[in-house]
Amino acid sequence: MASRRSCIFFLLAFVLSVLMPQSSAQNVTLSLYYETLCPSCADFIVNHLVKLFDNGLISIVNLRMVPWGNAQIEPGGTFLCQHGPDECALNTVEACTITIYPDPEKHFRFIHCVEGLALENKLNVWISCFDKAGIAQVPIDCYRNGYGIQIEENYAAETAQLNPPHRFVPWVVVDDQPLEEDYQNFFNHVCKAYRGNQVPEVCQSLPLGNNLLPEENSIGAVIEGKN
Repeated sequence: MASRRSCIFFLLAFVLSVLMPQSSAQNVTLSLYYETLCPSCADFIVNHLVKLFDNGLISIVNLRMVPWGNAQIEPGGTFLCQHGPDECALNTVEACTITIYPDPEKHFRFIHCVEGLALENKLNVWISCFDKAGIAQVPIDCYRNGYGIQIEENYAAETAQLNPPHRFVPWVVVDDQPLEEDYQNFFNHVCKAYRGNQVPEVCQSLPLGNNLLPEENSIGAVIEGKN
């Protein structure tokens, strides 16, 4: 019965994610191609990307998280991940979380928590991130019943179609333009790409040259109070 309920919940969440009104066409799409146990990816998510949720920049961004990275699909259909089977499992769990909880603030809380534990070598308690993010453990059912594999196969296909191909992870793309080695400067690229009228204050205050947000900025209101 519990399995049936979780299946229904997943299907309902998927339908709602498809039917939800799309974000403003003027928003900038920022896509992150990453893998869960990559130290550089975890550092970027925990210490840099989280700043999207400071100062209102997320209001002009369509954030897309794509947990596949350098993984491969073997001839038999199994996944081969750069950092081993645990990474394949967490890639799939995070993919399920993104699909079931399409609100970026919800799934990013969970991903931020997991990646933070990866940096601290405390992944033995990763499951606690569901409670810290305020979401149910339905993504585990998604992983177990095979839906997660389908989601990951779609992410694998999308990653393989990147042009130019990704050369490393984290690989950040802003409105179809890869930032390559300049990915930590994503704030500047997002602000320059935005063509709407609701310009966040942070964009108005950025200098024209290369800029990174000061290190003293908070880690983001979306995470505060959840640890």
